[in-house]
Amino acid sequence: MTQIDLAGQVAVVTGGAQGIGLAVAKALAEAGAKTALWDMDGPLADKAAAELGGDAAGFAADVTDEDAVAAALADTEKALGPVSILVNSAGIAGPNATVADYDPAAWRQVIDINLNGTFYVNKALVPGMVERGYGRICNIASIAGKEGNPNASAYSASKAAVIALTKSLGKELADHDIAVNCVTPAAAKTRIFDQMKQEHIDYMLSKIPRNRFLQVDEAADMIAWIVSPQNSFTTGAVFDLSGGRATY
Repeated sequence: MTQIDLAGQVAVVTGGAQGIGLAVAKALAEAGAKTALWDMDGPLADKAAAELGGDAAGFAADVTDEDAVAAALADTEKALGPVSILVNSAGIAGPNATVADYDPAAWRQVIDINLNGTFYVNKALVPGMVERGYGRICNIASIAGKEGNPNASAYSASKAAVIALTKSLGKELADHDIAVNCVTPAAAKTRIFDQMKQEHIDYMLSKIPRNRFLQVDEAADMIAWIVSPQNSFTTGAVFDLSGGRATY
């Protein structure tokens, strides 16, 4: 069995203090990477990093603020070294409402965190990867970005845009040893469920042929390979984590 070895590498995981982000941070740390957990909740990121132990470290980071992203990157590289791995996991679901009833302020917030935040972090970290000639990036999108969930237009639109951003960036960096890919998870039982109505949760489960929600460790296992040296050819791709829901 191929073992993932990330020794000597530095990884940034946004939204790394909980949910899929934390599971990914744990997997990368176990593979030997020095892992930076970026999260809006700085104390929670510190606590999660302490529980991971080793070379893990927490950093308060608002991905919607370019200056805050730049500061988090500077602090990370000062503490751990140059970043070679990025996993963009920070995101919110937003409210459940029809397009006609969707609050424009909530729409802007979802787009700002899920899409703009992913853009700002990629924009900040890519130049260093190009300069050093190596990098692995995984943006976390969603099955909603492929299919569009009713009563979740902002979330669906933001994740569709993350897919397109990934494809564009993957093509831009294809002549470097930098792989840029994304995953499209079905719903996993994390704190993001707290933002959803029960009817919406039931709807999502009804669409998954495996008849269960994604487990965060399942996502972490796939993502750990995507950001490893073993993924040396595939870029600009979308990896399915939908439990059979995806039709393409």
